[in-house]
Amino acid sequence: MLIAAQALAQGSNQPPPVSVSEPIAKRVTQWDEYSGRFEAIATVEIRARVSGFIDKLHFKDGQWVNAGDPLFTIDKRPYEIAVESAVAEVARNKAQVELADLQVGRGAALIGSRTITEADNDTRKSNLAVAKAQLKSAEATLRNAQLNLEWTVVTAPLSGRISDRKVDPGNLIQGGQSGATLLATIVSTDPIHFVFDVSEADHLRYQRLFLAGERAQAGSSAIPVRIKLADETEWKRTGKVDFVDNALSPRSGTIRTRAIVENKDHLLTPGVFGRIQLYGGEYDALLIPDSAVISDQARKIVFAVGSDNVVQGRPVTLGPLVDGLRVVREGLKPDDKVVLDGLANPMVRPGAKISPQKGQITAKAQ
Repeated sequence: MLIAAQALAQGSNQPPPVSVSEPIAKRVTQWDEYSGRFEAIATVEIRARVSGFIDKLHFKDGQWVNAGDPLFTIDKRPYEIAVESAVAEVARNKAQVELADLQVGRGAALIGSRTITEADNDTRKSNLAVAKAQLKSAEATLRNAQLNLEWTVVTAPLSGRISDRKVDPGNLIQGGQSGATLLATIVSTDPIHFVFDVSEADHLRYQRLFLAGERAQAGSSAIPVRIKLADETEWKRTGKVDFVDNALSPRSGTIRTRAIVENKDHLLTPGVFGRIQLYGGEYDALLIPDSAVISDQARKIVFAVGSDNVVQGRPVTLGPLVDGLRVVREGLKPDDKVVLDGLANPMVRPGAKISPQKGQITAKAQ
């Protein structure tokens, strides 16, 4: 009986078996995440260049329109009359030019015989020049009248999705450069912009990477991005950075950044919220399972085993998840043996002796 108790006591003093493994050393690509919203590349307010009554409507509210498609037709009759009047004025001035030209030709023949004076001949030449100038003015008036008639059909200046109509047929609208009536708006959707704010610390890091030749310059189209929507779990959409503002906001301490993304299926709508991953360079990192990390108030700790099989608590600085594993930026060395399991065992604590068992860390390829 005593021997059995001694054996039991000896067995309880045995170090607990715990799986350990060295972290995976790998060169990883850093993707920094930000929140932002989609914005249209172009937004146009549709206003008429001429005034009049709306005669016809050529679109349905919210539909897709192509550049050049007719949207509104203004009553053309007043402008057709103006064109006809201008055509008649051009014809009258052409007749005046022809008459003045004949008089100048006759005057050249008569001046040799001294039938008319030099002053009379100069008057005829002046009348011809005035008639030609009046003809040019009439032709310009005709072109202006024709242009106004063309503007009675309001067309889409770009391809995109149109809003609802702001004015119904039968209403009188004001056209021109100022005070023109708003008829509708059009926003382009393919491609589309994604706008987000980058912190000052990240902006400085990007600039230092650029100076070191490890990253393209801020605002360069060589910087890739990945985007997912609120209801998506994978980063399926890709794009490029096409603009970085020229100054940081003094209030928020961030700098406005913009990416351009393809939107062939027109799913992305201006104003939609999303998350973006911005390429932040490459670096050598150590990877461990997220389950091997313990929170100790504000610190993150990883248990490692020394050469004497004694557990040591190592404060670490963590990075993002890569291939399903957590990046450890500081606090571990490549040859450290990290405790993988048994963390819930009260006997596995800093200063305790354990029996290390060879474990394995497996990365999940993305």
